[in-house]
Amino acid sequence: MFAKLARTGLLIAALGVAGCNDSSMKNFAPEASKPLPDKILADMKAKGMIRTSSVMARIFKEEGKLEIWKAKTNGRYEMVASYDICKWSGKLGPKYTEGDRQAPEGFYTVRPSQMNPRSNYHLSFNIGYPNAYDRANGRTGANLMVHGACSSSGCYSMTDPQIEQIYAFGRDAFQGGQTEFQIQAFPFRMTAANMARYRNDPNYDFWKMLKVGYDNFEITKVPPKVDVCNKRYVFNQVAPEGTTFDPTGACPATTQPDSLKSAYNDYQSSYDTAFSGAVKASVPAPKPTIAGIKEASIVSDWSKRRARGERVPIDPPSLNSDGTVTETARMGRIDSPAGRKMAALDAEKEAKRKAEEQRVAAIEAAKAAKAQALAEKEAAKAQMLAEKEAAKQAAQQPVATASVEAAPAEPAPEEGRMSKIKNKLLGMFGG
Repeated sequence: MFAKLARTGLLIAALGVAGCNDSSMKNFAPEASKPLPDKILADMKAKGMIRTSSVMARIFKEEGKLEIWKAKTNGRYEMVASYDICKWSGKLGPKYTEGDRQAPEGFYTVRPSQMNPRSNYHLSFNIGYPNAYDRANGRTGANLMVHGACSSSGCYSMTDPQIEQIYAFGRDAFQGGQTEFQIQAFPFRMTAANMARYRNDPNYDFWKMLKVGYDNFEITKVPPKVDVCNKRYVFNQVAPEGTTFDPTGACPATTQPDSLKSAYNDYQSSYDTAFSGAVKASVPAPKPTIAGIKEASIVSDWSKRRARGERVPIDPPSLNSDGTVTETARMGRIDSPAGRKMAALDAEKEAKRKAEEQRVAAIEAAKAAKAQALAEKEAAKAQMLAEKEAAKQAAQQPVATASVEAAPAEPAPEEGRMSKIKNKLLGMFGG
């Protein structure tokens, strides 16, 4: 009883650190104190669970499901609720780096201090990314949540009514003495058929590692003990006394209960047979997956530019198998203080650009008009000179006169008669 009270006290203290306590939850976050629906409570009772028994969650991206499992009185867990994920961002595959918009995959731990009853997204809890595995592999990011408001940029987002129930499951379990609960996030249900579908995916080795933890839970129906060594997850392994698991160091020699080994080997044998059959069977095409750290870095750069308020493609870029990058043609800018500032700067820059264009255009128009006027002046001058030259040449030409031999003038009629008489007399008298 003392231990239970101490753990409950830890919950209250942790919520106090987060700026909230039982009183403030009632005053400022009544949604955080809503009880579970009567139907769920009745289902829990029928399955041998109590309201405050331990809880865990499983997430499946491709199927879009978040499951809540609770411990029964025999210690084994059974699913008590399943919710359709409203939104999750990114593609199938793990989160690599800050800003890649990937919702994480792996095994995570939620403690009371990670519960946020006064979230901007109705209610939320931090899933604990990056964990020891993520840090050992140099993966970065923060504030990855399960939250309400149905809006996601790297988180798992639920509707507000859904998150109220999911939050209540965790809250009640902490009140019952659970100090932390596990979230298992997978790309898909790790069946033989699904693993066969993605056997050629670049993330396949990572998923095979997660599948060991998935299988351990499927066999035992108890959240597996999770450790990290040699930069890998290890499940339900017991290190020798006095040794620890070093996330970046070599794994110590470990042991495992014989009963679990035997059960796991039997499970794996059945799986191998099913996998071989699935490889030959017709299956749905795989969904898009992230192409490793290179694509994560490309998306991260897009996120940084978007956060600065720059105009970027509306959707994150994708890296194709041939190394090319696909971006949507439609551009946009996030509506934020940074975005509005960038928009104002761009508008000012555009106004200056247009003013400069108009100034240059005016100068060019003036030059063109001046050149036209000069050309017209030169043409008029040339015309005038041509006319003067023509007149000068015309003045220098001699006047053309007709050369006609003069014909003897015909005598007057009287003069002609007298001349004829005179000539006749002279002929008669020898004159």
